[in-house]
Amino acid sequence: MSGWNVIVIGGGHAGLEAAWAAAKFARTALLVGNPATIGRMPCNPAVGGPGKSQLVFEVQALGGLMGRLADDTAIHTRVLNASKGPAVQSLRVQNERDAYAERAQEVILGHLGIDVVRGEAADLEADGQGGWFVVTTDGRRLHARSVVIAAGTFMRGVTWYGRHSRAEGRQGEPPSRFLSEPLARGGHVLKRYKTGTPPRVRADSVRFADLLEIPADPQPRSFTGRPGPRAAESPTWQTHTTPETHRLIQENLHESPMYAGDIAGLGPRYCPSIEDKVVRFAHHDRHLLFVEPDGVQTSEVYLQGFSSSLPPALQDRLVRTLPGFEAAVIQRYAYAVEYDVVDSTELTLNLESRLLPGIFTAGQINGTSGYEEAAAQGLVAGTAAARRAEGLAKLQISRETGYLGVLLDDLVFKGSDEPYRMMTSRVEHRLVVRQDNADERLTELGFELGLVDEATRQAVQAKYQRVSEGIRSLQTQRVQGQPGDAWLRRPEFRLEDVEALGFTLPSLSTEEREAVAIRVKYAGYIERAERQLTAENRARELSLKGVEFGRITALSNEAREKLERVRPATVEQAARVPGVRHADISALLVHLRRNEGVSRET
Repeated sequence: MSGWNVIVIGGGHAGLEAAWAAAKFARTALLVGNPATIGRMPCNPAVGGPGKSQLVFEVQALGGLMGRLADDTAIHTRVLNASKGPAVQSLRVQNERDAYAERAQEVILGHLGIDVVRGEAADLEADGQGGWFVVTTDGRRLHARSVVIAAGTFMRGVTWYGRHSRAEGRQGEPPSRFLSEPLARGGHVLKRYKTGTPPRVRADSVRFADLLEIPADPQPRSFTGRPGPRAAESPTWQTHTTPETHRLIQENLHESPMYAGDIAGLGPRYCPSIEDKVVRFAHHDRHLLFVEPDGVQTSEVYLQGFSSSLPPALQDRLVRTLPGFEAAVIQRYAYAVEYDVVDSTELTLNLESRLLPGIFTAGQINGTSGYEEAAAQGLVAGTAAARRAEGLAKLQISRETGYLGVLLDDLVFKGSDEPYRMMTSRVEHRLVVRQDNADERLTELGFELGLVDEATRQAVQAKYQRVSEGIRSLQTQRVQGQPGDAWLRRPEFRLEDVEALGFTLPSLSTEEREAVAIRVKYAGYIERAERQLTAENRARELSLKGVEFGRITALSNEAREKLERVRPATVEQAARVPGVRHADISALLVHLRRNEGVSRET
């Protein structure tokens, strides 16, 4: 079959979401080298975590797929930062690796609107009418109005095991050999990035009794509101490096392709290899490692935090220096992978190429790392590609929308010089855009875009109607002269403590009770954050004409230097300058308020 509205290249987490979203609007093809690799989790078998779970909740609210797949195949769930405020709490779901891929394939292969096409993309050719041909290595010319490239780490991919390298994308799969060329020919600047993965160890060679066990939360949480049937079935574990681990690494750094200068690609700052940790943090005598099962009846475990590109023989010695791993047998060795990425500043906020209209990119090809970041981009690119193909209005997701908006804004306006990872610290108003209210914030947008159905929309509206009723119930009842919301705002009180005093609540789900508690406990902080956000939105068009940035002492040194060089015309333009942080924008606004003659851009 030929003549699709959208062709998606790649079946990883970005490609899955792109095809799933596009198929809600238009006839879609998913071009993959091997359908059996669709939905594969090549790195850690988990979804979520700080800064990442918020993305998954937002993808779920917009009708995406990742949260559903994660919940269906969960074997361990845990809310991280549970003792801290709701702005930084995050859900992390450990998944059964093979089951996740199988479930993804079941959904995609069974979708009537998605044609899975086997082949390798060799070239991109404009049709002269705003559409594109994807030319495969066997000579087929597949036509579509829009194309989404979700090539992951495969573009001119090279894996490294010590000083030895070979051309491949991941786990022995062939690389994407030809896609870099048409992008470069079209004017895109390609950069070289690097990432890596830890070794997988045979589970029956590990002494789990010597490890610190981390149980799942007894009451499993979920991205969809429906925890999977085995969501609390397996623990995870913790071990750590030892002085012997560090000594072996220091003595063998010449075997690392990074330290030997073989790899030119830039690696991830926030997910360094074990070699990087030992070198950069030499004052630490140990580094924590997380031992994660690949399944309930697993044959191997994943050593999170032990990413490496050292030679296999040395990996054997290193792993056996870890408590509980003295007799460990590595089933799959760690490796580094080097690959091409596009300069994300050459994209629009819809992830469409500014140089090749109709070509969209999503995932690690845009310089990001992580399943969650890839899925979020896939949903945006797939939706935007389909809307373009159908002649619909462009997708509009601003930075204030939430983590997804921050991700897009950072990539397009600030770019990256290393694999980009979403973190809560990147989000200025994280108390307003929490994981627990993603559905309230984004379901309506998903409905307007055609990604969410009417039944889901009504269910979310009903949920927050019940939450409002719960809050009103607390406000209208009194015990010892105080309303329930006043009792709940006491730091030491939980909702259960308020009920123990005699307050009654309507029947609410676990998520609805949480929403009531957060809205009441943090009402003052949330209102203040919302006022600040409103004020900042009004201030975006303020003129910076005549401002001497070098004389504003409250700015960081980097911001003063960058702003003096770039000379942005408005506050909004200043916020787009790489190196200018939210605190710097606040300092600018204070400076403008203190000075006469502030004018608005017209």
